[in-house]
Amino acid sequence: MDKKQLVDCHNRIKPHIHNTPVIKSSLINSITGADIYFKCDNFQKMGAFKMRGATNAILQLHDSQKSKGVVTHSSGNFAQALSLAAKSIGVKAYIIMPSTATEIKKIAVKGYGGILIECEPNLRAREKAAQKIVETKGATFIHPSNDDQVILGQGTACKELIEKYNNLDYILAPVGGGGLIAGSALAAKYFGQNCKVIGAEPYEVDDAYRSIISGKIETNKTTNTIADGLKTQLGDKNFPIIKKEVHSIIRITEKEIIESMKIIWERLKIVCEPSCSLPLAAVIKNNTFFKGKKVGIIISGGNVDLKNLPF
Repeated sequence: MDKKQLVDCHNRIKPHIHNTPVIKSSLINSITGADIYFKCDNFQKMGAFKMRGATNAILQLHDSQKSKGVVTHSSGNFAQALSLAAKSIGVKAYIIMPSTATEIKKIAVKGYGGILIECEPNLRAREKAAQKIVETKGATFIHPSNDDQVILGQGTACKELIEKYNNLDYILAPVGGGGLIAGSALAAKYFGQNCKVIGAEPYEVDDAYRSIISGKIETNKTTNTIADGLKTQLGDKNFPIIKKEVHSIIRITEKEIIESMKIIWERLKIVCEPSCSLPLAAVIKNNTFFKGKKVGIIISGGNVDLKNLPF
């Protein structure tokens, strides 16, 4: 994926997304010793960066494909993103969700116009249900993170940040399925001035950290983390980008995730998901490394269950 593809992608999706704000906090800067710029995609349509990739993936389909709809399997933000993106473009969206997904997320999918189909809470059941929709409805499957058009779309958040502040030393993003970190790395490569991208990942699901070390996609034996948006695996489309373009990945404990999330809520006065708090936790944890540096942080989403906060 080259620079032109990223520029074309951004121009394509601009009518359907928000160019989200960038905010700063002098108190957080004093805590970390770094000059931090928070790119707030929790203010994106449907509350997360995934609106970008979902929109681009649908817009890149042929009219014949659009007429038959799209399908994905997701328990969280991509389910909502594809539902809303499809609605705004005038396309049907079939959303496979595990029966254990929170009721608030199911309601959101239906509210955004998605056709909700529940399945057993395991990957095999999700894939089987999605394949059935492909075969019976002719819908096009769109993967939440391992899709070139999704990766390009996710990279536009980082592109917007760099266009506003073009002298950043580092940009940090959380690592889950790998779409955001891969897209961010491409944006930093093509638009940054020697700007390096660093990932932040829970110790409990550190497959990306181990994958970079081993040179092949690793899996997780458990997914015991509060960062529910980061439980997914890397894919064969985003991992080569991550391996080549991402500087490093910093692992974060569950306690550090919660403490960082509290700082963002209390000091930035914004709602963020547990998954979004890892990049700030990484800067705090490695404050000597980041001291005096200009650091961009992608706040990836703000869809939280207010009845189930960790503090």
